[in-house]
Amino acid sequence: MTLVAGRDEATAPEAIGPMDMATSGGPSETGRSFDDVQDKLLTCRVDELRPHPSYARHHIAIPTFQLSPLVELGDIVFREPLLITQDRTILDGYARWKMALQRGRLTLPCIEYDLPEEEALYWLLWKHRRSNGLNAFSRILLALELEPWLKEQAKSNQRAGGQNRGSSKLTEADKVDVRSKIAAAAGVSAGNVSKVKQLTVHALPEILQALREGEVSIHRASLWVRTHDRQFDQLRLHRNLRGITRKIDSLLRAHRLSNSARDGDLDVQRIGSALAAMGSGRNTSVLASAIQIPGKVLLLSTELLQALESQGELRL
Repeated sequence: MTLVAGRDEATAPEAIGPMDMATSGGPSETGRSFDDVQDKLLTCRVDELRPHPSYARHHIAIPTFQLSPLVELGDIVFREPLLITQDRTILDGYARWKMALQRGRLTLPCIEYDLPEEEALYWLLWKHRRSNGLNAFSRILLALELEPWLKEQAKSNQRAGGQNRGSSKLTEADKVDVRSKIAAAAGVSAGNVSKVKQLTVHALPEILQALREGEVSIHRASLWVRTHDRQFDQLRLHRNLRGITRKIDSLLRAHRLSNSARDGDLDVQRIGSALAAMGSGRNTSVLASAIQIPGKVLLLSTELLQALESQGELRL
């Protein structure tokens, strides 16, 4: 059976590296295609379906923005079957299930797959490796749940190959291989897997939540945790700058820059001189930030403009 992704998830997966993947049936660490897995179409009660237990363990929730497009489509979204395991764990269609709960629907069409827990998690990760699915941080959290199973596989391979017979420790090469398989399952680099493992140990809860919500990148957060006592300050500054950028973008969308006589007085050279004069004083702080907008634009807050005028450098 060739599966069709639901309307709340995109269909094209990212490149996933060395992990086995059937062309239409999804990935499997065991090498078998999901087209070969036993499945059946059935109708399930909404209240007997459940998200993967890892969602609750890692406090992963569906973003509100993913539900909005479904609400606009109406009941047509419920025609697409959810993909579930035999124990009613949802593999694909989590957003539709949440919407069904909100609307008080009693049943949903489902395709049930007979999958062991590890293969089910591989499939879930593969289906959510898109821009509108789980973000990289959340996918790595889920993929790390496979680590004990992958380590045991590596030890079995050691014993089968006659290497380190009876040893309970992995070689460095085996450790790298396990990390690579975790990265492949999550669709990320092996370096990001290491960073997330460090973040789960050393990052503040507020930063972990910002990572889950996609507010902060894995790389940026990994730099913050190097100075543990300043993590919260770094997050607060980041949010302030994001807020300023959004405000500026909003103003630029609402107003066009004009070439009035007043704007002509605010030439770059005079502004630079005024800022230099202000910088020579004590207890003077001016926040500067770069924003991604077209053209060469210099924006001054009203407070800063008034401060420069009070020095006599600018006359408005």
